[in-house]
Amino acid sequence: MESSKIKELAQDQQDYVVAMRREFHRSPELSGKEFHTRERLIEEIEKMGVPYEKLPGTGLIAIIEGGKPGKNKILRADIDALPLQEETENLKQPKVCVSEIPGRCHACGHDAHMAMLLGTMRILVQNKEELPGTVYCCFEEGEETNCGIDTMIEALEKYPIDECFAFHVYNELDAGKVNIVPGPRMAGTVGIGFHLKGKSGHGSRPDQAINPIIPAAHIITQLNSAFMNQLNVEETVTLGLGMVKAGEATNIIPDDAYVGGTARFFNKEEGEKALEIIERIARNTADSYRCGIEFEKRNNISPYPVVNDEKTALKIQKAVGEICGEEVLGDCDKWFASECYSAYQNKYPGVLGFLGIRNEAYGSGAAHHNGKFDIDESGFWLGVCAEAAFAFEK
Repeated sequence: MESSKIKELAQDQQDYVVAMRREFHRSPELSGKEFHTRERLIEEIEKMGVPYEKLPGTGLIAIIEGGKPGKNKILRADIDALPLQEETENLKQPKVCVSEIPGRCHACGHDAHMAMLLGTMRILVQNKEELPGTVYCCFEEGEETNCGIDTMIEALEKYPIDECFAFHVYNELDAGKVNIVPGPRMAGTVGIGFHLKGKSGHGSRPDQAINPIIPAAHIITQLNSAFMNQLNVEETVTLGLGMVKAGEATNIIPDDAYVGGTARFFNKEEGEKALEIIERIARNTADSYRCGIEFEKRNNISPYPVVNDEKTALKIQKAVGEICGEEVLGDCDKWFASECYSAYQNKYPGVLGFLGIRNEAYGSGAAHHNGKFDIDESGFWLGVCAEAAFAFEK
């Protein structure tokens, strides 16, 4: 398909995508409970006449078979919201659209991801005779908690997939820009969560108790030192300890202390090394203070970092530049947040692009997972254009 036609078709979808994004935004649903969201997606997909597969849970795969031979590809959107109260104003003024459900909101942009993919699907369906191969449109359950990724990857096993592509809106990139580059783009996560098991007692006689707070404190300081001295200084690994829980009274030594947090990384080997350091120091320190230790299931790596395939990324980047002009290609640093899209990339050559949503004049640009988070919707057509360009590329 000609570049000018793809751009025109994408711009034609702008109003539809905005309308769908606002509808999803007003009715957010939490991870694993996106029942109404899936039904609305199905309504739109059935209007297009596209066959689909409902996955266990709330995930969905819509399948568009092209009229020409070619590669089989994945386009992916996540569908869940966050347990967060949305503020009615962004950084500058009232928002154009606000969640109607207290305590829940799309403060990460998944509403936009769904809407853009629906817009792309409308283009693919209208031009099936020119579409090479088959496009599997994946609407993934529960990205925020990773509760749907295993089901999605298992469901895709039966299909012959060659490549995958997805977008994430990004508050650190200006609206009207896309960032599609090779290499690390989002961090992997080492989950940290363990209980130190001691023996409770009276605060006046610590010698008659086994205080788990003491080894918890030593573990925290030792982890900071170990990360600084044992990990490769050229490969960033952050340590974010966000939770320490122990005791209910100042004069009672508790029998349990909990330490929780995350470490973020872009290099797989350094992430695995970080996990080994955490577990080794926690076990040895607990043992030296006569405490037991119980690691939670979350004390593991999930997910691994998002690392874009070089060949695929440069191909999409070139196509977008040719269709929309080089000026839409924006620069931004890699993002320390995590995304389970890496599970697709572990199986298929894949790319996660960033779509800019920052607009200081409008007031969008607040951090993701923040009550003031908002989106400049003007660039949605650009996301649709890039997705369609990926799909039509032979």
